[in-house]
Formats: sequence, structure tokens, C-alpha cells
Amino acid sequence: NNEDLTERFRPEEVKKPPLQHIAFIMDGNGRWAKAHGLPREAGHKEGAEVFRKIIRYCGNAYDIPIITVYAFSTENWKRPKHEVFALMTLLYNYLGTCVQEMMDERVHFRVIGEKSAFSDKLRRRIDEVEEITRNNPRLLNVALNYGGRDEIVHAVNKLIAEGKKTVTAEDISRSIYTGDCPDPDLIVRTSGEIRTSNFLVWQSAYSEYYFTDTLWPDMTSKDVDEAIAAYLSRKRRYGGI
Repeated sequence: NNEDLTERFRPEEVKKPPLQHIAFIMDGNGRWAKAHGLPREAGHKEGAEVFRKIIRYCGNAYDIPIITVYAFSTENWKRPKHEVFALMTLLYNYLGTCVQEMMDERVHFRVIGEKSAFSDKLRRRIDEVEEITRNNPRLLNVALNYGGRDEIVHAVNKLIAEGKKTVTAEDISRSIYTGDCPDPDLIVRTSGEIRTSNFLVWQSAYSEYYFTDTLWPDMTSKDVDEAIAAYLSRKRRYGGI
């Protein structure tokens, strides 16, 4: 049966891992802190530790080459100033300690989003970590001051600046922040919320979603296993039969 042979022998697909790109909407830090009688800042600190563990697990257990996380949205600036300050401090301190970890795990750390809103000191540290880790084979996209709609606007304006009179879907796909990456296969959102929250709007057209009630600071390797098992049980048709 020719159809069976076609399905069995697709070397370009066989060579690919089951997931090339997984993304996380890391939600629930504040609710975790409240449930434990702690300030919201404590929830963000715990969430940052879980982030490190989950990223390492996805790489080591599943050899996923690209991971994208939603860390700070364009809307998050509306939060209380003390909380935003704590988040920026947490990020700055993390960037000061993560380089050896990124090198050990062979991860290229990269920020996606509009960096101009950050302090000069923070931007310099981001640039340093991106440059030092640039040649590592795995990629970690950290979405900071990121919004999916803003990303599309940024891509279109970039194309206009290049002299484009008309824009195709392929043009936008190559001009967004993740233009060098395949679209995410699986997007995992924690904390029981069932919405995309302006995350990877363009890239997620055919992504599979997995929603869990687990708050991000409670996320474990078992939760990742369950999300990936759910993904692998689905058949992606991309509009076909």
C-alpha cells in the first residue's frame, strides 16, 4: 500500500523530536503567595526557582531544543510599583547568576519583547547574557515586556522600513521576534486560567494548548510529563482530515 509506505518513510519527520518547541504561560505566583500567607513578591521568587527547574527538566528529559516562557507582559507594568520593582530586581539578580547554568545546559538565553522600557543597567545585563550564551544549541526565549499584538505591529513596521509595499504571512513569520524558530508545538498555561493573554498570537495558530489548575510555583516534572503526554496523544491536522 503506497499510502502506508508514505506514512512510514518520512525521514525529514523521523529526525525531528516529538516536540521542537514548548512554551509556558507561567501563571499563579500571586495566588500561590496569598494561599501561603506571603506577599506577592515571595510568589514570584518561588516561581523563578521553579522556572529554572522546569527549563532544565524539559531539556534533559525530553531534549526539547526550544523553550519560550511568558515572564512579563506589556500589561504587567500596571501592577503596583513595588511589585514591578521586585520583579525587575529578581530578573537582574537571576541574570547575574544564570550564565554558568546556561553554559552547562548548552542553552542560548534570549529575550523577546521590547527592551527599551528597561533600565540601562538591566538592558546591559540582558545583552551580556545573550552574547555569552549565543552559540549554545538550545534556545530559551524569555518574553519580557512582551505582547503578541505589539509583536505583529513591530514586525509590520519593520517590513515597511525595509521598503515593503505589501506584506505576506511569510514576511510576518520571518520578522517577528521568533522568526528563526518553528512555531510552538505545545503551549502550557498554569493556574486554571483558560485564555492566551496576548502570548504568541501569530505563532500559536496551530499550537496545541494544555491548561492545568496547578499554580506555577507548584509545577513539577510530573505536571510537565502529563502535559507532554496529553500533547502526544493528540493528532495535529493543520486544517486537514
